[in-house]
Amino acid sequence: MNTQLRPALTLFVLLSLVTGLAYPLAVTGLAQALFPHAANGSLVIQDGRPIGSELIGQAFTDPGHFWSRPSATAPAPYNAANSGGSNLAPTAPALVDAVKARIDALRAADPGNLAPVPVDLVTASASGLDPHISRAAADYQLPRVARARGLPPEQVRALVEQHTEGRRLGFLGEPRVNVLALNLALERATITAR
Repeated sequence: MNTQLRPALTLFVLLSLVTGLAYPLAVTGLAQALFPHAANGSLVIQDGRPIGSELIGQAFTDPGHFWSRPSATAPAPYNAANSGGSNLAPTAPALVDAVKARIDALRAADPGNLAPVPVDLVTASASGLDPHISRAAADYQLPRVARARGLPPEQVRALVEQHTEGRRLGFLGEPRVNVLALNLALERATITAR
């Protein structure tokens, strides 16, 4: 039995050191050296402190901000520790009611806007944390944001244009807008306009 136990324990310790210590340290070191911003969570720093991440959505409810996609995380929205979708079927009464309530809230926030509501403003992403909205969702919100901030719509449209990210590799996905980055640019534009 000793002839089998000793090689097994030796192999266990060796593999534990390689896969549990050496490999994670090497990968972490390479990530920190080659991609430090991404390796540290793509944090957005303002006045020396983190205010968010480029990769995780946040709740914006003020009429003067662009609003993110709804979040399906629990127990709180945009909970990065609990990423996941709602798992509701498209015809589930709970989802239909939630979408209707979100459409009503968007219509109440901007009663004069009769444009169709983009689907990404009333449905959560698969992760429940998507930091981006579609260009259509940004364009839909543009009149409300410009009016609430007292900025010319053309100026807000220019900010949306500047913060629209194209398709990855030129053909993957759709153009999208990072809501946090756009709202921070809006804050700077509003301060400058005063």
